Amino acid sequence: MEPVFLETALNGPWSQQHQPLMPISVEALIDEGIACASIGASVIHLHVYNPATGRQFEDFEAYKTVIESIRSKCDVIVYPTLPLAGSHDAKADYSAEERFAVVEKLAKADLLEWAVIDPGTTIIAGFDDIDAGDDGFIYKNSVAEIRYGLQLAARYQFHPSYAIYEAGFMRLGEALYRSVPDCPVPIYRFMFSDGFTFGFPPEPSFMESYCDLLEGMSSNPFWMVAGLRADIRPLYETCLQRGGHLRVGLEDAAFHSPLGNAALTQNAIDVINRSGRIVGTASQLRAQLASRSQ
Repeated sequence: MEPVFLETALNGPWSQQHQPLMPISVEALIDEGIACASIGASVIHLHVYNPATGRQFEDFEAYKTVIESIRSKCDVIVYPTLPLAGSHDAKADYSAEERFAVVEKLAKADLLEWAVIDPGTTIIAGFDDIDAGDDGFIYKNSVAEIRYGLQLAARYQFHPSYAIYEAGFMRLGEALYRSVPDCPVPIYRFMFSDGFTFGFPPEPSFMESYCDLLEGMSSNPFWMVAGLRADIRPLYETCLQRGGHLRVGLEDAAFHSPLGNAALTQNAIDVINRSGRIVGTASQLRAQLASRSQ
């Protein structure tokens, strides 16, 4: 039986105003990353925060400290985010080189196994934002930026981590991946939401549509279910039956989650164990991804 792999996304861009239990200090990120890896997560994803402002920023030294500290204690894949282009913590427009500057620096330092490369553009707006007359923001990822990120992935041999907010992200991401020789296989992360207006709500029939589309384009894809402001538990059974993997954590949970990252990770591990499947390790995940190629 193939193992099931679990990613824990520790915080995201929300700030503690929306997600009070999420870690933002370097020390808290290290502690929670180690805790979740010890429970069984094979992948840890995180955003670093400016301690002076309490807001997300992109800082090589902060990422370096967190990644090295977690990996010194656990064999786990740890990877950063990108500037959330269009949000109030980032510019609306970047050059490709600017957008991926910290990612490239981490790759040069041999600290990167995966990196965020989101293959498309969408509007990030909550239903509550719309009701309040707010506009949300346009999360912009140009084709030039996506292609540049994939070229970095090929040069430094890290895996693109694709967030699939809409079906077109998958089609564009697959086409661009195929256009870049020697690029490691992408991770397709289907993004569902209860609280935001993008994409699909977390219902099994919609997950099946994503699976059918992806399997029609790729002979051996690696995919997982995830979300933002989402409860993806209704997807677990169908996901595992179809050979998918899981992501949980305070980046993905509904705002003001009463559970922290360790509890969310343990709950997902319990689901995998009850299904009779095996929880995969980071070394098994690396080997599985290495066996898949263009």
